[in-house]
Amino acid sequence: MIIKKNIDDFAIFGGQPSFKEVLHVGRPNIGNKERLLQRISDVVDRGWLTNSGPCVEELEKGLQELLAVRHCDCMCNATDALQLAMRAMEMSGEVIVPAFTFIATAHAVQWLGFTPVFCDVDPLTHTIDPARVVELITPRTTGIVGVHLWGQPCNIEALEDIAKRHDLKLLFDAAHAFNCSWRGRMIGNFGGAEVFSFHATKFFNTFEGGALATNNEELAWRAQRMRNFGFVGMDRTDALGTNAKMSEASASMGLTNLESLPHFIETNRRNYIAYRRGFEGITGIRMLEYDSAEKRNYQYIVLEIDDSQTVLSRDAIRDIFWAENILARRYFYPGCHRMQPYASNLTNIPGHLPVTEKLAHSVLVLPTGTSVTVDQVEVICGILRLAAARGGDVARRLGAVRTAPRLAAQA
Repeated sequence: MIIKKNIDDFAIFGGQPSFKEVLHVGRPNIGNKERLLQRISDVVDRGWLTNSGPCVEELEKGLQELLAVRHCDCMCNATDALQLAMRAMEMSGEVIVPAFTFIATAHAVQWLGFTPVFCDVDPLTHTIDPARVVELITPRTTGIVGVHLWGQPCNIEALEDIAKRHDLKLLFDAAHAFNCSWRGRMIGNFGGAEVFSFHATKFFNTFEGGALATNNEELAWRAQRMRNFGFVGMDRTDALGTNAKMSEASASMGLTNLESLPHFIETNRRNYIAYRRGFEGITGIRMLEYDSAEKRNYQYIVLEIDDSQTVLSRDAIRDIFWAENILARRYFYPGCHRMQPYASNLTNIPGHLPVTEKLAHSVLVLPTGTSVTVDQVEVICGILRLAAARGGDVARRLGAVRTAPRLAAQA
């Protein structure tokens, strides 16, 4: 690692990158490799590779116990799980979703032939704003999909009240919120159902995968049939279905990582504390904080950058980090409403989504996880501190760099 003491040392101005190896956001955590390989070897020896094998069943039982939920059914990915949940809950017509989320949330609605109606979010938590939800309800509205962004629960109580008063289905996209709690209860127990992502970039992964959690017996039964083509026996289907089953290899990874879950979370928490300490007092930088009174997975290090105070824009800071081999990410730029096929819909007027618009241009997410050390975190914090302290000089030099023919040609 190279510690920067002057802006002349910044890699974007010709210095050596701080890190030889690139630091990624969402680099996969992997538990005990020997245990994983032994499990996969056992899967191969059994010759039972999919179709609800023993590894999937064991993982589902472990997840049910961890989340204290009646059903936690593993799926091939969270997007399919969202779609199955919406079908099992019999949504249709218009479904209200936050505009500030990963595009898969909106796509899952649209893929089913429903209409995603984009809602603004709370400026502090970044989760769907219940007051804005009420404004968007029409006679065609059948459901609400709240997203527990960054592992922070939505205002569950308010959303449940809205859903009850307006006779709407309530589903939660809990892709970020595995092993998190709200008022002492584990996420997975709220709404009609909650959906988790176990994608490789999540702190707990199954290579690729997801799960649908619910305490509703009928809903669980519907989803279980749907994930296996609608089969209710060897030779009979009684409903429309698809193939959303998790493989035994993925479940093997899940079982292995479940054993390392405390280590993953403690590492994330350690890095979170180091980042919070390193960014303390930097004008114009707000780091999203987690409620220590609840269970959190600490898997995202989220900054809001106010360029009216830092001088440097979020994108300028991102460019500085990237040159140092710190691949900080813009989440969820530019907002679902500005991506196709939704951007062509004249009803998705940006003026209705002021908080989403602001966050899309101010949020920056930094690397963490088991591949990132506290020493590396301190170097990252030092770079931002130096850049912020010399913001005017850095901005002027970046302006000159961006007009250079070499970089202009790469743009």
